[in-house]
Amino acid sequence: MGERCIIVGAGHGGSQAAVSLRQEGYAGEIVLISDETDIPYHKPPLSKAYLKSPDADGLVLRPESVYRDDSIDLLLGARVDAIRVDDRKLALGDGREIEWTDLVLATGARARIPDLPGVGLDGVVTLRSMADARHIRNMMPGIHDVVIVGGGFIGMEMAHSCSMLGKKVTLIEAAPRVLGRSVAEVVSVHAKARCRVAGIDIFTGIQVAGFEEEGGRVAAVRTADGQRFEADMVVLGIGAVPNVELAIEAGLAVDNGIVVDAHMRSSAPHIYAIGDCASYDHHHAGRRVRLESVQNATDQARHVARSIAGRPNPYREVAWFWSDQGDMKLQTAGLSFDADRHFISGNPEDNAFSVYHFQGTRLLAVDSINRPADHMIARRLLAAGMSPTEADIAAGPQHLKQLASEKGMAPA
Repeated sequence: MGERCIIVGAGHGGSQAAVSLRQEGYAGEIVLISDETDIPYHKPPLSKAYLKSPDADGLVLRPESVYRDDSIDLLLGARVDAIRVDDRKLALGDGREIEWTDLVLATGARARIPDLPGVGLDGVVTLRSMADARHIRNMMPGIHDVVIVGGGFIGMEMAHSCSMLGKKVTLIEAAPRVLGRSVAEVVSVHAKARCRVAGIDIFTGIQVAGFEEEGGRVAAVRTADGQRFEADMVVLGIGAVPNVELAIEAGLAVDNGIVVDAHMRSSAPHIYAIGDCASYDHHHAGRRVRLESVQNATDQARHVARSIAGRPNPYREVAWFWSDQGDMKLQTAGLSFDADRHFISGNPEDNAFSVYHFQGTRLLAVDSINRPADHMIARRLLAAGMSPTEADIAAGPQHLKQLASEKGMAPA
């Protein structure tokens, strides 16, 4: 057998890895395996535009002709049962075995399901895939009361989308604040206030105790403090679990994701991991992380393609994220784990401001609400290792751009 790279998982990372391999001059066979039947698609719109104006064709990442023209064998609706490291074979659910010379695991993550009474009732849903989104969309005409459990990105996006569709929406978050693991407190406070303006009832610091049934469907959500919220539909948005079972069974090192080095290589030769399922030492954060973002998945896909093509370079990309929530576009550049100082530019009352996170004098991250220029310059500053002063930030984006230009960086 000649060279054959198999990619397991056809989300943003898997699809990008297949295309990037060809762009890097890889001449061997490429097999892209997905357990979904849909051609690889954009996932962020599922919680927003797709629910409000469903158009599956508009979500396709790349036309099917791209895979055909690049000689990428796209296997849809195929399940991988096992990875055999010693003889480099994959065992598929239909009994087939496929040999590989290089293997990329882009298996993503799945919704975390709480162990609560009634969690399996009809009407209790999660949103991680096109199939999930179709199911939720089909339910919507008969839905009046929606309860969102979890105030992370998915929960907040779904809350606004359901509200825009005319539903009565209640959001329950166990932590003291929404978006608590992702953004600064001032952004959390602002996001909660925008929910109130949008007519979303929002409760923080409250634990869900279970789900009540009526006629075989969910009818209400009960909380640990004795409250009851009527619900025709409950959306679970309490985080995700990386899909690492195949890796564990194959003997790969796993630590909140498949452990990889700076070239996306796992603990086994010729096996790589990228995206939501991968755990790596983040160059800027100075710690091991597992990031769930389109940017991280696609950038790591490009890097793994270079590694397999024989031109490895360390992964040093700046992390960035975005979330559309009602009238807010929230964008984050960098990771603020160790921040001990924050500086606000703009006025939250104008629904347009940014929060700069510092550790001492070092810039770590920037959260921006409806300030896209701030976000773009933040990515450039972080990539260059530049840390502006508070006076620099107060002088405005044009001044920060000038600082970056003086450093010799290309304009955004």
